[in-house]
Amino acid sequence: MSSPRTLPQTLRQALDGHPDGPLCVAFSGGPDSTALLHALAALPPARARGLRALHVDHRLHPESGAWAAEAAAFCASLDIDCEVRRVEVARDGGEGLEAAARHARYAAFATALHPGEWLLLGHHRDDQAETVLLKLLRGAGPQGLGGMRAMRPLGHGRLWRPLLELPREVLRAYVEDHELPCVDDPSNRDTTLARNHLRHEILPRLRRHWPHAVDSILHSAALCRAADEALRADWLNAFGAVHDPASDSLDAQAWLTLEPALREPLLDHWLHAKGLPAPTAAQRRQIERQCHARAGQQPCVRWPGAELHIWKGRLWALAPRTPVDRDWEATWHGAALTLPDGGQLALTPATRLDAPLTVRLRRGGERIKPAGDRHTRELRDLFQQVALPPWRREACPLLYVEDELVGVADLWQTAHGAALFDAVRAQPHWIPAG
Repeated sequence: MSSPRTLPQTLRQALDGHPDGPLCVAFSGGPDSTALLHALAALPPARARGLRALHVDHRLHPESGAWAAEAAAFCASLDIDCEVRRVEVARDGGEGLEAAARHARYAAFATALHPGEWLLLGHHRDDQAETVLLKLLRGAGPQGLGGMRAMRPLGHGRLWRPLLELPREVLRAYVEDHELPCVDDPSNRDTTLARNHLRHEILPRLRRHWPHAVDSILHSAALCRAADEALRADWLNAFGAVHDPASDSLDAQAWLTLEPALREPLLDHWLHAKGLPAPTAAQRRQIERQCHARAGQQPCVRWPGAELHIWKGRLWALAPRTPVDRDWEATWHGAALTLPDGGQLALTPATRLDAPLTVRLRRGGERIKPAGDRHTRELRDLFQQVALPPWRREACPLLYVEDELVGVADLWQTAHGAALFDAVRAQPHWIPAG
């Protein structure tokens, strides 16, 4: 049976196929999400499931506040609740404004979803073709070339794209037929942005030469998705063999010996589970080369939103760290203390020190004589002995009584430091960032 070609029919069929859970529309106020929300509002089964709208104000345009107000007014005209979430978009993260806005938007979606709620997006057939082309140009494998998934987990609920088989013109015709007001965001016409360049410059040219270009692109995407699903069981099995849950790191050599068809999706799966973006094809090749680094070297491969370290024969990934001020210090009475890198230091169980300590970071050359040890040790040597990752050492909290180092996080204490903590029957507990 062919799929329905009208928007209401498509949505009725989608709701019939997934009858459980409340509904929320990601509502930008643009034509696609406006058509989606309006059509759903006309369906009693959708209203019966608590249909509501969620608008994200990126605050990137002077009119964004007015657009949020227009979105709320449109929802009010439909008697639908509209929640507006305002976000901060990182402008200096190195990933570009388009990607940064997307990350901020999806983070807002994830936190705003109620348990079990479906977040419906207005992505359609043409959006899918653009996505596949963008992935191709970025060197993606079968997983990326499979395009956007119709459904996936998000926050406490699930993301749902029920319109991926409908072309853009069906949604635009619906908007025109119902004379619906839409937000006109000028950034959608900015062809310096990658997706807009494909939409306004490249795809129209492809269609002129190959009228069925979108059909072919989406057919290839379906084949890639099927290939990805067929490989999934294999790389998930391999993931269990190369991944150490305790440290959340990968065995570098075991990962490197996998076939590329398994190696790449396994790496992406690991990164995405940590909330980190996947690398480009060039960055993947760099990671593979750095896995052969000589012992003692500490390679790090960075890309917007992530950094990957190769240390002690394993891959370690984390979000980019803010440089810390080595001259930072704070007075600590025992309550939870946020460290410059976002980590935390606190006494366990919670209590108060008899006299405050000064917390500082490494400035170089620190030495300590751990309680019960006959020798004074350099921190550098102690860190190596306990295999503390290098990226955590610079923000490791050092505990001082005036200029006397009496403790290093929850790792070592001098006899003096041990006596101080024994007196209050509590111990320092350090939670590193990342």
